[in-house]
Amino acid sequence: MAAALLRTLRLATVAALLLATACATTQERPAGPKVNDLEIRGTDQVDEGDIKERILTSESPWWGFWPFGGPRYFDANAWQADLRRIQRYYQAQGYYDAAVVAAEVKPEGDDAVAISVEVKEGEPTRIGEIKDTGLKEALPPEFAKEHYARVMEKLPLKEGDIFEEAAWEETKTLVLERLRELGYAEAEVGGEVQVDLAKDKDTAATVELRVQPGKRYRFGNTFVATDANPQVPPRRIIEQVQGALSKGDWYSETKLAEAQARVFRMGVFGAVKVNRGAPDRESGTVPVVVDVRESPFRSVRLGGGVGVDAARQEVRVLGEWTHRNFRGGLRRLTVRGRVGYAFIPNVLDIKDSGPVFEVTTEFEQPRFLFRDLRLQTSITAERGLEQAYGFLGGRALAGVIWQPHPSFSVFPSYNLQLYRLTGQVSADARVPPIVLGCGTGSSTQCTVALSFLDVTFSWDRRDDAIEPRDGYFLGLSVQKGGGPFFGDFTYVRLLPDLRFYRPLDEDKRFVVALKVRAGSLNPAGGGQSSIVTRFFSGGGTAMRGFNGQRLSPMVALPTLVDTDGDGVPETESQEEEWDTVPVGGNSLLETSLELRYQFTESLMLAAFYDTGLVGIEDFSSSRGPKLFGPDHYHAVGMGLRYLTVVGPIRLDIARRLNIGRGLPVSTPGYIYPDSGGCFGIGSSRSPNGPTSPDAAFAGAPDGLCALHISIGEAF
Repeated sequence: MAAALLRTLRLATVAALLLATACATTQERPAGPKVNDLEIRGTDQVDEGDIKERILTSESPWWGFWPFGGPRYFDANAWQADLRRIQRYYQAQGYYDAAVVAAEVKPEGDDAVAISVEVKEGEPTRIGEIKDTGLKEALPPEFAKEHYARVMEKLPLKEGDIFEEAAWEETKTLVLERLRELGYAEAEVGGEVQVDLAKDKDTAATVELRVQPGKRYRFGNTFVATDANPQVPPRRIIEQVQGALSKGDWYSETKLAEAQARVFRMGVFGAVKVNRGAPDRESGTVPVVVDVRESPFRSVRLGGGVGVDAARQEVRVLGEWTHRNFRGGLRRLTVRGRVGYAFIPNVLDIKDSGPVFEVTTEFEQPRFLFRDLRLQTSITAERGLEQAYGFLGGRALAGVIWQPHPSFSVFPSYNLQLYRLTGQVSADARVPPIVLGCGTGSSTQCTVALSFLDVTFSWDRRDDAIEPRDGYFLGLSVQKGGGPFFGDFTYVRLLPDLRFYRPLDEDKRFVVALKVRAGSLNPAGGGQSSIVTRFFSGGGTAMRGFNGQRLSPMVALPTLVDTDGDGVPETESQEEEWDTVPVGGNSLLETSLELRYQFTESLMLAAFYDTGLVGIEDFSSSRGPKLFGPDHYHAVGMGLRYLTVVGPIRLDIARRLNIGRGLPVSTPGYIYPDSGGCFGIGSSRSPNGPTSPDAAFAGAPDGLCALHISIGEAF
């Protein structure tokens, strides 16, 4: 049944994507013939693909039979202009002798053509001399040497380089930005390039950079332009601006941008713009002008969702009500809720199911004690259903968020959590107490109280939190439970997180992404830990070689049948596969290397290599797991992303490598499958199968392949 469900999900995903894009890609066919092929020959120094991206004529893509692509048609007028564009593009790259020496449009049948172009590139024109005019002489004498060095450091153009127009424009922009960053608010940068084609190509270009830095300014007064009857006092806006810049500081456009981010982060404005006013040359100051428009202070949001995984599925309804000026002072009160129904493992093969909900009330007080400190409190009631257990309970949090910089925050908080845990399998409750962390002698139901201090640090330098393509993220969570905070468990829990993104091209279409996430849970005195604090991995945002939470130590759940009619069920021999449920571990490692390439405006491909480890013991234990040991699993896969305004819709298919051993299953007598296969195809088991994880395939009892459908990037 699981295999049939996965096949149905794959077909449904493809069909949905086709329907979503069919209308957007349907177009009326022009009068010209279809372009079957476009070839540009002679491109030794300039990439053929770069030329094709800059002309109108293009060849029909190989995927033209489906809605994501379509035939491309020939237009004679556009083609003549394209021939000039090719030559002009070469000139922009420094090849002034380049020429189109041949162009042929060859018919292929009655309604198609093949186009071929031959270019002669010639020799590139290089920079013989770079002169700067006006900069040294106009800088203040006391700053001249330092500022000149900072402005002219590592410019894109250097003597001996091929002269490229893009690098020339980038040089002028960079010089202007550096001057304004140093306080020269009225700086102007221009210049000219003289190319003498009669000279030696190695010295044919002379670059003259003309710079007028002007006067150096400091920040002056801050002025606020807002609604006619504002609810947000202007002094509160000015206070946020002063977190980025102060009157008397040297003018800097970076500080203006930081001030704008701070004002927008107040969360009550629909539009924010922080600009400089007209400079006052007499006083040497530049006023700061803040233009804001208040948004509604109350909002309601409703929505729904579906969680699809081979091990757990859920349908849910979401809602949120927010008051952004609760009792004045920009206090924020938010009530959010989620109500749904969960199915384990899926709607076609239900082993357990039930309603789930989560309701949270959150209160935030800005400017708590001082400007950059916010008080945050919340209380939550929830009911959940996981593969190993169900729970009913709640949690409360009280803490402060210190954010001295838009990219950096520290969040210390005190947390109290109370859960009623129940072991789950069909209608039976047979998960051993040690698995839930209920304590010795407890039944399969118990109440767990957690009391802990949590401190979270984050340094976020990503260009976009939803679809990052450049930058990095550093995070660290430290929990100390029990001890002076009481509670049923005394432990220390560490969870560092590193993510890195680097574009490999100017347009940021080709991106390499890296994630490393580790965790260690150290119970005091070597005691047990509660299942609600342990680590799990697997799923669309974790180790994709496993389904959700399936990378974990396991417990098998034997089938109980009343074979002798005495009303007492007995454990049946394992002729059928016993269900296994993940119970978590005290150590975690996840790594992911992903290459992402956007090949259309709305479609992106990804190739990834994930590894993951969840161990029973923490890393400090002598019995703890070893990196690249038998419990460290590896997977490779491919993914398709359909880009939307709410983030990419993501389809990932992963194949786990058969490196390592089976997952640890603590139930005595458990028999592992003989082989895992993919999506139920190629899997097999027998009564004489392996009973030890060392004799089983990597990651047994789970299959070797996993499919994930979700919204948002994996990391």
